[in-house]
Amino acid sequence: MKNYSQIYALFLVLVFCTSCKGQNKTEAAKENITPETKNIVTPSGPNGIVRNIIQDRKGNIWMAAFDGIYRYDARLPDGQGKSFTNITNKVSSARFFSVFEDSKGNLWFGSIGSGVYCYDGKSLRNFTTKEGLAGNDVSCIYEDKAGNICFGTGSGASRYDGKSFRNFTTNEGPPATQADSVHVSVYKHQLPAVSWMHNDVNAIIEDKTGRFWFGTRGNTFVYDGKTFTTITNKDGKPFTNVRSIIEDKKGNIWLGGYDGLWCYNGSTFTNLTRDFVGYIMEDKEGNIWTSSQRNNGLDGGFSAYDGKPILKRTWVISRYDGKSLLDKKPTVTEIMPDKGMLCGILEANDGSIWFGTSIGVFRYDGKTITSFNGKEVRK
Repeated sequence: MKNYSQIYALFLVLVFCTSCKGQNKTEAAKENITPETKNIVTPSGPNGIVRNIIQDRKGNIWMAAFDGIYRYDARLPDGQGKSFTNITNKVSSARFFSVFEDSKGNLWFGSIGSGVYCYDGKSLRNFTTKEGLAGNDVSCIYEDKAGNICFGTGSGASRYDGKSFRNFTTNEGPPATQADSVHVSVYKHQLPAVSWMHNDVNAIIEDKTGRFWFGTRGNTFVYDGKTFTTITNKDGKPFTNVRSIIEDKKGNIWLGGYDGLWCYNGSTFTNLTRDFVGYIMEDKEGNIWTSSQRNNGLDGGFSAYDGKPILKRTWVISRYDGKSLLDKKPTVTEIMPDKGMLCGILEANDGSIWFGTSIGVFRYDGKTITSFNGKEVRK
């Protein structure tokens, strides 16, 4: 492990080991309560980017979109809701990136620039760096086995126990600024130790053995309770820019990001595609779904970023058959909605697949893709 990884691991230990000294512990402010929300009901869903979709214990479907947090009532027998409700329209103009329901039934909304909101069904409570959050750009939210809520931010990781935050921030480099940008080709080269990307946490999970996995725009790490290890593939290359991590029903760990889709069975990593993978979801039957971007040759232009040829790219939703997942050639079914960028994926209670795009949210019933602007595309 390189010196950077050792430094990075040291700081992560400070976050997630409650017995360690020197943690950045901040008591959350108690006055930051927004009165009961005045919800805006609309006949259609988001019109812009939808990054994340979940279904809560009551059957409502929630969407984190760049124009707000939307709730859709899918509790009717046919799964057909009547309207969308924008929960945050009168509260925040922030772009929302993540939505999560905790074990107590609270909803958490992660934003870009305005921290995270906790919604108890009546009112919203906002947490930012003023209350102790590591950063105000919150890309992922996760609840560990102890009931702590973990946040991946652009400036490090935070853990909230209901009273205070425990954070980690590295000293390797300056924080990200609005002038910074991420171009996928940058990951063809080793990231410098001073890059802000190493503090940008995209994914957090705790596996069945109690180990924490962290995916960042830099490297990917696993913490076993004593030490942090930089995760590498069979060629010894670190997994960089991992956007999504899940653990399936069999205990396999799935990584999706710039390096493609990888499955870890506890001893070895298996690669299923080298295409960029943004989100991973396991359905009730054990099939793995991904949203990915496929390279389809050159388009004749050159990148202003690095001068290299620009590739044609197509966004695809892929379904990897659970029975053949680890075969040399697993059975893959692909859907190409032609809706621009593809983001979060959800299997609803009725078995339909919902997915977010750059132009809103869509539902796939196995035959038809339904737009919530009233349009349908037959497949």
